[in-house]
Amino acid sequence: MATIKEVKEALQQLTDLSDPGWEDFINDSRAGVQTAIKQRRKAIQAAIDEDERLEQMLRYEKAAYQKGYQAIAGIDEVGRGPLAGPVVAACVVLPKNCKIQGLNDSKKIPKKKHEEIYEAVMARALGVGIGIKDNQVIDQVNIYEATKLAMMEAIANLEGQVKQPDYLLIDAMKLDLPIEQESIIKGDANSLSIAAASIVAKVTRDRMMADYDKTYPGYAFSQNAGYGTKDHLAGLDNYGITPIHRRTFEPIKSMKE
Repeated sequence: MATIKEVKEALQQLTDLSDPGWEDFINDSRAGVQTAIKQRRKAIQAAIDEDERLEQMLRYEKAAYQKGYQAIAGIDEVGRGPLAGPVVAACVVLPKNCKIQGLNDSKKIPKKKHEEIYEAVMARALGVGIGIKDNQVIDQVNIYEATKLAMMEAIANLEGQVKQPDYLLIDAMKLDLPIEQESIIKGDANSLSIAAASIVAKVTRDRMMADYDKTYPGYAFSQNAGYGTKDHLAGLDNYGITPIHRRTFEPIKSMKE
């Protein structure tokens, strides 16, 4: 009789819930074997569910491919709401029908998984561009306009195999560019290309804020990314406004006045 370890190894070879190979183990009364069967079935079902989720998130890309477009870019930004730091946008072109396990709206990805999925996107992407508009630009033109400028800069900075997209999928925004585009509400949760841009922009900005934390200690920028947390507000009270704070955002605006 096979050991439980050998059974577990054999179960790893099963990738389909309807595989007749299950019959070799299903009548084994050992508790360890039955637990291993349940765990393997659960893992296979999770993989099926994840593939279906990713397939659903490719529907906008597939529709664009059917129209004849070849270089479909997802565009997203992070950093509209913080009191400090830049707004960062990313433009990402993924290969056709590319599925990256765990890729989702960056807000739905556990923090500890950000770097891993970022690296997976960077490894698979045909093109990536970054656009950054600092707090001074945000104060000059307002955050909405600065976001659009960052997005257009990200498209202009696209590097890799694809340097010029022919179709844009954008998270809830329209850009004044001569490129066919589609604005998708909650795009980072509905389009895999936008989700890819979301995680690239998020990790890029988080790294910048971690660097700013070293330059301007006392505001916990590496933890809060510039958002108005308790530690950040305490830092403002204790140390005042830094050069990266947005002067048109409250409470900085009132402090300045």
